[in-house]
Amino acid sequence: MEYQDIIYEVEEGIAIITINRPERHNAFRSRTLDELVGAFEEAEDDPGIGVVILTGAGDRAFCAGGDISEMGSLNPGVGRKFLGKCLKLSETMRNLSKPIIAAVNGYCLGGGNEINLFCDLTIAADNAVFGQTGPSVGSAPIWGGTQLLPRTVGEKKAREMVFLCQRYSAEEAVEMGLANKVVPKEKLMEEAISWARRILEMSPQSIKLTRTSMNFASDLLHPSFTHGREMLALVYGSEELTEGMKSFEEKRKPDFKKFRKE
Repeated sequence: MEYQDIIYEVEEGIAIITINRPERHNAFRSRTLDELVGAFEEAEDDPGIGVVILTGAGDRAFCAGGDISEMGSLNPGVGRKFLGKCLKLSETMRNLSKPIIAAVNGYCLGGGNEINLFCDLTIAADNAVFGQTGPSVGSAPIWGGTQLLPRTVGEKKAREMVFLCQRYSAEEAVEMGLANKVVPKEKLMEEAISWARRILEMSPQSIKLTRTSMNFASDLLHPSFTHGREMLALVYGSEELTEGMKSFEEKRKPDFKKFRKE
């Protein structure tokens, strides 16, 4: 596959996948999702690769979620296809036989934070910002935010993150279990590579078996992802979602009050 939205590199047994859309805060579109799947599959098929590092180009964002310029124009049919690409990516990441380290630089929001949840370990730069954004733009985080997030940070904290759509520092992310370690942003990749090299010293089959076993309980949540896809697809093109996406593009606060029944 020829990559346009990502960069794929290999360094001494480590595959480094970089979302390369810094002008859009590394937000993903359909092509980005396809390319990420291709890159993870390439890493899986390479016997010389033992660990994958996922990061974002530049120092402003790891991934700011779905690209509003595409998502805002989705209808139920096209939206279902888009969400299908999301599910294919998460399934590819979850079924990988090799650990994934997220090297989070800058914004890690919405779908970007859900991608972070699919990674095994997270090293955060000191400028990293985490959070969910769905309800603030008329959407819902059914791609990990309602399944893995509560298991990671706890039910109450997950509801706070989703219902209030607040943002959290790298230090707060570590405190709640959303990240493993905070480092100066200039040391981010150095630390991620250091962790990856340490993993490469371990038994590959042991790491694979352990990863599979650790994923077992949350793998049982798979039906929630497919159900979530069907529910969210139905609201694409709705007035509320259109208002949310449009307000984001126009850099204004959305007016959701008009959708509440008196």
